[in-house]
Amino acid sequence: MQLSKHIAQGKLLYLSQGEESLSVSENKHFRWLAFNNDKGEQVIQSVMHKRKPWQLTLPHQTALLLPLLFFKPKNIVELGLGGGNLDRFLAHTCTNISITSIEYSSTVIENFTRYFNPEKVKIEIIHSNSNDWLARQEKIPLDWLISDVYQHKEQDFDQTIKQLECLLDNIDSNGCLSINLPDATDNEVNLCLTVLQQLSSEHNIIYFHIPNYLNIVIHLIPKHWQTFKLLKRNKNSYLPHRLFLQWRKFWLYGNEVSHEVDFKYSG
Repeated sequence: MQLSKHIAQGKLLYLSQGEESLSVSENKHFRWLAFNNDKGEQVIQSVMHKRKPWQLTLPHQTALLLPLLFFKPKNIVELGLGGGNLDRFLAHTCTNISITSIEYSSTVIENFTRYFNPEKVKIEIIHSNSNDWLARQEKIPLDWLISDVYQHKEQDFDQTIKQLECLLDNIDSNGCLSINLPDATDNEVNLCLTVLQQLSSEHNIIYFHIPNYLNIVIHLIPKHWQTFKLLKRNKNSYLPHRLFLQWRKFWLYGNEVSHEVDFKYSG
């Protein structure tokens, strides 16, 4: 059954109205976090499988974590906590890693702690604007920087470009950068890719369009990674063998068909 049918109806657990309108609802199988956009429409940001809270449920989440095919990161910084899907998966699948999540909304942080962390996953949560936090950081190499910030309001694209520059300032030639770019026009996506190409000569840029969703997921992969060799076996991956083989198909298929790939939630 499609996930959308699973969460068509649910019991409201929490509602916050006003400038930051968000809600938490659940049914027998799932719990989800939703925001209201500028048009007054409800946008589901995160969905947690209640019996398997570490399971990825939305297709762009799998796309964002595909670099796990190639390396075993030790320190990960995530911009945008949301319902914590990435954090729960990483904590369950990976060992000996440090996860830091930067989240601007105190309401989101409170709801994650109350409703979306049933196994008490250990992550460092910093209440801050992501750009401000990045600007304050010293040049400490990150293994992986993941940007999955939900935009409550439409952002001027000049601001998006400045944000990309700020992201790139915080990784070096050994670091990986993954970006979820939601609801962008073709021109905006092309401009983003052009800016990233101009600003980063030490990374290969791979991007995926998520069919039936408005997400573009972009990865900046260090050029010295021998990705084709690394895909042959999962000795350099935290992923269990079955999941490694499944995600490898996603990666290869996505590159074969102009970066369009249909991700199924898995875990």
